[in-house]
Amino acid sequence: MKKITRRLALTAVAVAALASAPSFAQEKVVLGVAIPAATHGFTGGIVFWANQAKKDLEKAHPGLQVIVKTASGAPEQANQLQDLQTVNKINALVIFPFESASLTKPVAQVKSKGVYVTVVDRGLTDTSAQDAYISGDNTAFGKIPGEYLVKAMGGKGNIVAMRGIATTLDNERMDAFNAAIKGSDIKLLDAKYANWNRDDAFKVMQDYLTRFKQIDAVWAADDDMAVGVLKAIDQAKRTDIKIVFGGAGAKGMIKTLMDGKDPRIQANVSYSPKFIYDAIKLTAEARLKGEKLPATYIIPSVLITKDNAKQFYFPDSPF
Repeated sequence: MKKITRRLALTAVAVAALASAPSFAQEKVVLGVAIPAATHGFTGGIVFWANQAKKDLEKAHPGLQVIVKTASGAPEQANQLQDLQTVNKINALVIFPFESASLTKPVAQVKSKGVYVTVVDRGLTDTSAQDAYISGDNTAFGKIPGEYLVKAMGGKGNIVAMRGIATTLDNERMDAFNAAIKGSDIKLLDAKYANWNRDDAFKVMQDYLTRFKQIDAVWAADDDMAVGVLKAIDQAKRTDIKIVFGGAGAKGMIKTLMDGKDPRIQANVSYSPKFIYDAIKLTAEARLKGEKLPATYIIPSVLITKDNAKQFYFPDSPF
């Protein structure tokens, strides 16, 4: 999605919040940001944009403190939440949960102490543990690749899929993909978790290549996983796979799409890690005014092809 489109959309969210909530301005906002560590490209982008938000917002608002914590796993993130609440005395939290189920109770405990909670991207299993939810369109993220592959493959053939981490958003993506290919003669041979990680995807793809003698296309629900998939295919010297559809618009994949360097890379779907910046900014500015955000805001995902790829290419971004 174009930067200007997202900016306008998020401005509309902020305006709606201003109109719908009473104003009880706080003297100081201490905002905790809990996010996964940069274990792959997308979370690298998340870390980059979170720290950029801290820099920009603290400069713009002297009454604001932003504390960014990164975690390599769900237990570490749960411990960080406790520290943010008891040691740092936060009164607002923006969290990108490492996992959905295991982080729901820790987030709920923070909220029960009066902390305003915005959950980003990976939803919790109990929405009462949050005040607001901001995410990309995970239904479209699964639906768009499914519809594209049905058309590109003429409605028939064999597909394997790479899922991310067991989260609500991964379920939304997989359900939407399955719905999109339903009714065609396309067979989904298997769909395994590869943790949005290129090394894990490489191993899963090796397994697929050993087990299945004919694979026509791969849906890897993240561009990092798509890199691992391509490496495994090339190493095995398999020529039956004609399409590898990744996701989230990593700059390397978008550049390949723009240049037409790999005929297997024909399309992508937008899902920028910059939404963490937008979520932090919206939450901070609302809490500085004592206001609340709308309960849910979804940033649309769109199909990226060679024709429009230039609009989604940001060479200075880490992702």
